[in-house]
Amino acid sequence: MFKKGEIIKKRKELKVSQNELALRINMSRPTLNKIEKGDRKITPTEETKIREAFAQIKDSELINNINERINIPEQNIKKFKQVLLYVLEKVGAKPNVGMTVLYKLFYFIDFDYYEKYEQQLMGLTYFKNTHGPTPREFKKVIDQMKIDEEIEQVKSTYFKFEQKKFLPRVEADLSLLNGRELDMIDDVLKRYADRSARELSDMTHRDMPWQASKDGENIDYEFAFYRPDEFSVRNYEEL
Repeated sequence: MFKKGEIIKKRKELKVSQNELALRINMSRPTLNKIEKGDRKITPTEETKIREAFAQIKDSELINNINERINIPEQNIKKFKQVLLYVLEKVGAKPNVGMTVLYKLFYFIDFDYYEKYEQQLMGLTYFKNTHGPTPREFKKVIDQMKIDEEIEQVKSTYFKFEQKKFLPRVEADLSLLNGRELDMIDDVLKRYADRSARELSDMTHRDMPWQASKDGENIDYEFAFYRPDEFSVRNYEEL
């Protein structure tokens, strides 16, 4: 019998996505997710199917040809710029919204959207930082947007701490965002935009993607499917 965590560990070793494994054994993804998390017992027949699937993948070396989910996010810098401008228009003037808060808002936007829809929104690359997930692309894009006069950086203080803030100088091009994406952004802002940097950092530390990653390494979007109820935005109904 598989031990708790053994299936996901084996999947990672073989570089096969949860969705691909579920398809191979003719099981719904939510059901497999529950089994991997230990929320549902696995039957002997299901265990046999999973072990056979792992053996086939390893023996035939088909993993490189599998149409699996892309774990390394597809960067969409153009869309990121418009999301940034939109977020700044909506909450940039709030006294608590400095660079650290922006980092965490982008994290929740990206990972909430990925968990709920299994698609990238901005698809930024986040690494595990002491203060929580940090997007690698942020500084480079911000610097270019300042040169292009799309945003303005200002200094302020928040509870006696110096803070970097950004104000938009142009309007966001919302034609690059669909209604579902805008709804997710608005929902994240509603839930988190009034939180302090410390609060948001503490929250991300309780989220599975940060906990499952090593310091300084990129955070795998796949861990969004193992989030605790506190942060999960998807209803994992058993089909």
